[in-house]
Amino acid sequence: METTHLCINMLYAKHNPPSHPPNMNTLHSLISSLFLFSCFLPLLLSFSPPQTHLPMQCLDDQRSPLLQLQHHLYYAPHFTFSSKFDLWDVNTDCCSWEGVTCDAYGHVIGIDLSYKNLSGSFHSIFYLHHLQHLNLAGNNFNTTLFSYRFDKLQNLTHLNLSSSCFHGQIRVEISHLTRLVSLDLSNQDDCYWRNGYYYNSATLKLEKPNFKTFIKNLKFLTELYLDGLYLDSVDISTQSAKWCETTSLVLSNLRVLSLSNCGLKGPLCPSLSRLSFLSKLILDGNPISYLPSNFLEISSRLVSLSLSGCNLNGQFPTGILLLPQIQSIHISSNDQLKGQLPEFPANNALLSLSLFETNFSGKLPQSIGNLKFLTNLKLSSCNFFGPIPSSIANLSYLVNLDLRSNKLSGSIHSSLFTLPSLKTLILGENQLVGKIDEFPNASSSLIQELYIGNNYLTGPIPKSILQLPRLEGLYIGENSFSSMKLDMFVQLKNLKGLDLSNVSLLTESDNKSLTFPQLESLSLRSCNLTEFPEFIKRQDKLKYLDLSNNKIRGAIPNWVLPICNLSQLIYFNASHNNLSGSIPNCLNNMSQIYTFDVSYNNLSGPIPNCLGNMSALIWLGLQGNNFRGMMPKFSKTTQLRFLKVSENRLEGKLPRSLAECTQLEVLDVGNNMMNDTFPFWLEKLPYLTVLILRENRFYGQIKHRSVFPTLGVLDIASNQFSGELSIDFLQATRLRSLKIGGNKLEGQLSRSLANCTTLEVLDLGNNMVHDTFPFWLEKLPSLKVLILRANRFYGTITKFNTEHGFPKLRILDIASNNFSGDLSIEFLQSLKAMIQLTNDDKAKLDYIGENYYQDSVTIFNKGIELFYEKILTTLTCLDLSNNSFHGRIPEEIQMLRSLKVLNLSYNSFSGEIPVAVQNLKDLESLDLSQNELSGKIPPQLTTLTFLEALNLSYNPLEGSIPQPLSKKCNENCLPVPPPPGEEEQSWIYAMSTWKIVLIGYGSGLVAGLCIRYTMLNELGNKWVDKFKKHGKRNRRRSR
Repeated sequence: METTHLCINMLYAKHNPPSHPPNMNTLHSLISSLFLFSCFLPLLLSFSPPQTHLPMQCLDDQRSPLLQLQHHLYYAPHFTFSSKFDLWDVNTDCCSWEGVTCDAYGHVIGIDLSYKNLSGSFHSIFYLHHLQHLNLAGNNFNTTLFSYRFDKLQNLTHLNLSSSCFHGQIRVEISHLTRLVSLDLSNQDDCYWRNGYYYNSATLKLEKPNFKTFIKNLKFLTELYLDGLYLDSVDISTQSAKWCETTSLVLSNLRVLSLSNCGLKGPLCPSLSRLSFLSKLILDGNPISYLPSNFLEISSRLVSLSLSGCNLNGQFPTGILLLPQIQSIHISSNDQLKGQLPEFPANNALLSLSLFETNFSGKLPQSIGNLKFLTNLKLSSCNFFGPIPSSIANLSYLVNLDLRSNKLSGSIHSSLFTLPSLKTLILGENQLVGKIDEFPNASSSLIQELYIGNNYLTGPIPKSILQLPRLEGLYIGENSFSSMKLDMFVQLKNLKGLDLSNVSLLTESDNKSLTFPQLESLSLRSCNLTEFPEFIKRQDKLKYLDLSNNKIRGAIPNWVLPICNLSQLIYFNASHNNLSGSIPNCLNNMSQIYTFDVSYNNLSGPIPNCLGNMSALIWLGLQGNNFRGMMPKFSKTTQLRFLKVSENRLEGKLPRSLAECTQLEVLDVGNNMMNDTFPFWLEKLPYLTVLILRENRFYGQIKHRSVFPTLGVLDIASNQFSGELSIDFLQATRLRSLKIGGNKLEGQLSRSLANCTTLEVLDLGNNMVHDTFPFWLEKLPSLKVLILRANRFYGTITKFNTEHGFPKLRILDIASNNFSGDLSIEFLQSLKAMIQLTNDDKAKLDYIGENYYQDSVTIFNKGIELFYEKILTTLTCLDLSNNSFHGRIPEEIQMLRSLKVLNLSYNSFSGEIPVAVQNLKDLESLDLSQNELSGKIPPQLTTLTFLEALNLSYNPLEGSIPQPLSKKCNENCLPVPPPPGEEEQSWIYAMSTWKIVLIGYGSGLVAGLCIRYTMLNELGNKWVDKFKKHGKRNRRRSR
């Protein structure tokens, strides 16, 4: 200790020299340098790699702790005792034991027991005081570090405890290991995933000590790994504001800094440039948001940069892609991060470039062929366009090429299939066209996965593809290939995954005898199948089976029943067929299944109780059948996230066991005959986002002190709820869609709605709410749909703050109330979203809602009901019908330029039809019937080229509907379908599906809007695609 103090004093004196004559200063400096060299020589030697064992046998005091270690360890795959740890032969020299390293004096200086599936105690290790290297990574200890005395290992330079299921507080004693060069405590939760468990909390924490205190003594660290793969495996988020400055000040020798998924908040500090030795920076999964202005300088010495999933936005510095020494750049999953690929110089050092799920755009440069050493190129889900550069054929080391989900066009060069090192080729979900040419030397190809689905490819599938000997995954669905026979794929002996979705399959009787390769994944979605392909019954390794959207009819045949014995099956989808009968009880054997979807068939009988016993079940889709009786108990489905049983004939009460489904996000029991009160007992579900109870027989008042913390969509329309309207049980800042129409609710509109800042859809139609117009909702920044029809609202609509207005309101229905007075200019000016024209082509593809739930619209017009599953965000409707408005229709109506539907019928408007209506160029439906309008019908209406429905009846107007407008209407002015080729231009025909239902209302016109819902099946496909392509990933929420 005295020697150490002397060294430190000498080091201080070297940097703070006293005043001496020049010669004395030189001599003093020389002596100080020599002495310091002798002080730190042992430490420098300790950084050298561990020495291999020499003939010298290990000492008894070293052998004894190792024997104790072997006694207290055991093999525990999946945390279950298997056998004692017997890796070492006690009759041999312990320095020769596997994983043990000794120095020349017989001291144990290294122990490596990584990835042995070990559990138990390792206390005896801490008697090995000469230990320098300790690696226990990849085991199953599943314990805390509380009782382990790491401070006894003062010679330790390398410590690796990663991925071994440690949890709790990190021991402060680790921070006393001042000689540590490499420290790895990362990915503890990876251990739980590896063993098939989901550990739903942070596994290791830095609280006492905090991050700053923990690292302050570790000044010799060159490598620091504290990552979490799925969860915050080292939670230092509470110190997130200071971690960057602390690191750059204390750990000046760092070469590797890896802190993925630690909850660190940005931005990165400019002082990271002080880390002059830093070569690897890995900060994935932290909300860093943006990069400092000197990030190019920070990156100038990097060999590897990984900032995936960091919520980065702005422009990524192009210069980083051109740094001469950088080999790996991973900045994927930052959808707001913009950038373009530069022109790459010859002999660029890049080995791996991953930009998927970013906002990078532009054409792929031909100079990409200069990346001679590139092995991985992942550019999926960006905005790249244009052809695939032919120069990619020059990348002879390329192993993985992923360009899916872009806007790439042109053909697929056959040269891509001949890249000598290529194993994965993913080009799906683009705009690629034409046929694929045959390519040579298919038999020598290394390609294992080929995904070219969701393009516009034509012609026959090349025979060369069917000759790829190592092909394991072939995904060619959703193209326009010629018809195929299943026996074409028999020769692919290593095939494990096959997707022929939307391919016309030619089924023949000889298919019954096909000797098909043993598949793990099979998708025959939308293949016009009329029966189950018989070869499936011999596929006993299937994990994923999709037969949805076919024409398979009748009861499930007996030979399909063995499929229930497939213990490996995790996904089964036979939705949208014509299946009948009941669900087989043998589902009891499908214990590992994640998704079971038989929605929209003709299945009947009770829902089997065994469905509530599937412990791994995540998605259960039973909607659109004829199931009867009560819902089963769901006491064992603890992983269930999506439960959809709507559109059946279920009755009784909601099973209280649903409260035990703690992962539940979506619960849809709509359109049944269930008779119950509102399920306030679901409030304890921490992730419940969507609750659909509509069109049942739920009853009672909706008042409770409880609060649903995460509910974003609540649809209880068309039930028998009564009493005053209250939303106090909802978290206002979470609510996105609230539909409570078709009940017996009364009283005033809850003023708490003004706090629902994320609300997009509000439907209160067909109740008994008695209030004035809710002008106070105009400040809601996201409100797009407001339905107040058929209530008891009253008064004039004049009190508006036009400075705010309704910034996004595009559908307003206040029909069938008691509103009166003039149609004020202030009211029209407040409808700001209707004033703005939308020319963005991308916006025309957007719908109101989210993937798992999207709102729908029903239009009533002249007794005809048109129902659409989705509402385009560009659809703009204003319905003021069946009120007591009077006076002239103001010329200012022309301000609402984006209107597509305008209904002012059944009021007392007078005067002439304003000529200014001609400026509503997007108008497609206009109803002014049953008013007191007079004068001539303006001939300018003929300029409304999109107008398809016009009703001016029951007004004292002069003349008739002018040509050529009348050609678009029949004699009763009913809307007629547009001529062929115009469908895509009309919002009425632009929806994905529609149906017409005739409703008898007697004489006159009933017009209006009401909002419905739809639970989309597409999320099932998206969730499965994500599961297949990316494996199990943690659901990270910002709750």
